[in-house]
Amino acid sequence: MKRIISIFALVLTVSTTFAFSGPEPVSSRALNTFSSEYIGANEATWTISKDFYQVAFTLDGQKMFAFYTKSGDFIAVTQNISSVHLPNSLKKSLKKLMGNRWITDLFEVTHDNDTSWYVTLESADQKIVLKSNGGKWRIYQNMEKK
Repeated sequence: MKRIISIFALVLTVSTTFAFSGPEPVSSRALNTFSSEYIGANEATWTISKDFYQVAFTLDGQKMFAFYTKSGDFIAVTQNISSVHLPNSLKKSLKKLMGNRWITDLFEVTHDNDTSWYVTLESADQKIVLKSNGGKWRIYQNMEKK
C-alpha cells in the first residue's frame, strides 16, 4: 500500500497526466465514500486511470485530490501546502537542505491517519524530490535537468 501512495506522489510531483481507459463510469461505492467523507466539497472532477480513480475537489477553499481503488476503497488524499504549514522540525531541516535550490512543489499525503510530505527542490541544473514521514527528509528522486 505504501508503494501505491509513493507512486501517486511521484505522479503529482512530476505533473504526469493520467492515461484514460475509456468512458468507464466511476463506481458508485467510490462516489458514495467520497460524498460521505468530504461533505461540502465543491468542484469535484473525477479522472479514471487504469488502476484507480482520482477526484480533484475544493474543500474549505483548499484544492485537494483523493484517490480510490477501482472497487471504491479510499487510498489517500493529497493537498498542496505552503512551507509555513510544515511541522517546525521539517521546516528547519528543509532550510538547511535547500542550499541554492528553491521549492517548486510541496504537498502532503494522508493515508490512514499517517501523513507524509513531499517537496521538490530545483536549481538551474538539478531537480530533487524529498520525502518525509515526520522525521527526517530523505531523497525520493534525483533528476538532472537537460
